Amino acid sequence: MFKSITSIFLAFSTFFSAFFTQLERIPENRYNSDITFQTISNEEIEISDKEKQMCRDWFDKNLRLEYDDYDLPYDFKAGGKSLRKNLEYWDITVSEESKTGAVHSGGKTSYITFTHKLSSLKATVEATIYEDNATCEWTVYIANNGNEDSPVIADFYAADTSLQLKNAELYYSKGSFDEPYDFALMNNKLSLFPASFTSKDGRSTDTYLSYFNVSGKNSGIVLGVGWTGLWKAEFSKIASEVSFKVKQEKFKAYLLPEEEVRSPLVSLSFYDNSNPLKGFNTFRNWISNCVYPENIPDTMTMLEFSGPAHTQTAEELYASANHYGEEVYGKIDCFWMDAGWYKYNEGWHDSVGSWIANQQRFPNGIGEVSDFAAAKGCGLVLWFEPERVCPESLFHIIGRENDKWLIEVEDNDNMMWNLANDAATDYLIGYISDFIKDNRISVYRQDFNFSPDIYWKQADKEFYGGRKGITENHYVSNLYRYLDGLCENVEGLIIDNCASGGRRLDLEMTRRSIPVWRSDYNCNPHEDILEATQFQTFGLSFWLPLSGTVAYSESEYAARSSIMPMSLETFGTIHGEHYGEYITQRSMMRECYYPLSSGSYYSDRILAMQYSDYSADSGMALIYKRADVKETVYTLKLNGLSDETVYSVYDYDSPEKVLEITGKELMSDGIRLDLPEGEKAFIIMFSAKG
Repeated sequence: MFKSITSIFLAFSTFFSAFFTQLERIPENRYNSDITFQTISNEEIEISDKEKQMCRDWFDKNLRLEYDDYDLPYDFKAGGKSLRKNLEYWDITVSEESKTGAVHSGGKTSYITFTHKLSSLKATVEATIYEDNATCEWTVYIANNGNEDSPVIADFYAADTSLQLKNAELYYSKGSFDEPYDFALMNNKLSLFPASFTSKDGRSTDTYLSYFNVSGKNSGIVLGVGWTGLWKAEFSKIASEVSFKVKQEKFKAYLLPEEEVRSPLVSLSFYDNSNPLKGFNTFRNWISNCVYPENIPDTMTMLEFSGPAHTQTAEELYASANHYGEEVYGKIDCFWMDAGWYKYNEGWHDSVGSWIANQQRFPNGIGEVSDFAAAKGCGLVLWFEPERVCPESLFHIIGRENDKWLIEVEDNDNMMWNLANDAATDYLIGYISDFIKDNRISVYRQDFNFSPDIYWKQADKEFYGGRKGITENHYVSNLYRYLDGLCENVEGLIIDNCASGGRRLDLEMTRRSIPVWRSDYNCNPHEDILEATQFQTFGLSFWLPLSGTVAYSESEYAARSSIMPMSLETFGTIHGEHYGEYITQRSMMRECYYPLSSGSYYSDRILAMQYSDYSADSGMALIYKRADVKETVYTLKLNGLSDETVYSVYDYDSPEKVLEITGKELMSDGIRLDLPEGEKAFIIMFSAKG
């Protein structure tokens, strides 16, 4: 009898396992899914006092521990014993909140400290609340303050908690993997069986973006993860209780004396509405106002001055650039120098690590290029890939002279600069900071074109006693210290975040940088490149307001397909009829976002999206009628407006024909667009009267 029951159980277990494994696979291919959203008014979009209080109550209870029934939203095991289940062995102190903005822009920060009574372990939680944005965040640090190795730290969860959310549905997005449907939005109903998400091979957003909108019947939360490595997030639901967990995917290690490790950063944005668009825009507003570096502009236009395939000398480049005057450079913020400005062998990729200007091409150094750009009224963007080291490069020689500064993997020509090593990180901060200052660089462009996981595993075994995940933990922590060090040493520096496109767009990197080149799909002239570009703007806009790629100019449709805040022009595109035309539209993309159609990159589907300011006083809609669309009429219904406000609406191509219509009518009845044959990109502008 027992064997029969066991067999039946195993059979059901196998069935359910196979079923739910398949269920997880389905979203991977749902880039053309028909996800639609209900209308939401501007009054609903605004963050309410109730939502601010929801966030404050949760923060005070579970992070500041101000109520007896608190539930720690994080956990770890030390020597096999859970923090959460053994609090009697820990002394707990909670600091006063800092002044607003003292630690993070717009936020008040507290420190919650757990000191173990029987060992030298100390855990510190840095927790910040952004009341105006109904958002809070936290990171857990664990330190061994003793003279002996600590107990093993395992099951180290940055988040392990639950919230009451009825009928919860999860919205999430694909990452950047050199595909036309990068950043596709997907959704799933949550169930008892966990929906699990991870990064791949060590770059944080190549498989999924690390942002999740859990939308319930009456309320929801948006969860963000900041970890530029291997993270894991799980979501499940029992009745109306949604549980979620976040951690560094692989970590199990004791700590040496004076050693410290940290968890991923986790953020929660609260919203009191059944419409997930409220959550997306609450999160975007927080990202824009509190997370992005304060010196990031709404738009940035760059001109490709020298790229990976270029071989011209500085004088030849100057001669080409001098053919153009104010009509070109008046619309450019920076010259762009991509890979290949150093001396290389067969191609730009085989000498990475030699951060010295190629004397044959740039005999007077990169500083002269910066001065040339400055004379045109522009700054200079310069490309680096400091974590990758090629054989015989400058940093290969330096790394070999210092113990544990390089990580090498058998049968792999690439080596990794070991940011897990504090001394190696300090050296890199000093060298690159000095180079940037000496050469007057405005934008530091950091790329990352290989998978780090195998290097981290190698260093765990070779350098760190086989402690699982310890290299990654120190490496990621020092990556942030490196980028922060550059900004501390170079006033006004902007960081462009590239990793074979947008494969490192997690929350911690967003705090320090912007993705000027969000997908390597734009590296090649694919037949569907315009549709893919439109679609990637549509998808990434749910989460991150600022991104960019190359501008296209062969037609009006092409130019309008590449409307985005960050834009790379070339000496070819500046001849286009629409060069520099859409700066106003690009500057409107930082605040609120509304998808007006279900997302698709296929040529037989219309794609439409709207951007407006937070008060809904002005904005625009972009409507892409692709080549194979059969419809002859499209009814444009806007979103996020104020019902009673009268708006002036016009087609960008016919500004003299202004329609005056209420927000309610625009959202319910809409306006008619007659669609021509072939491709057409409409820009519909609107503004509140009075």
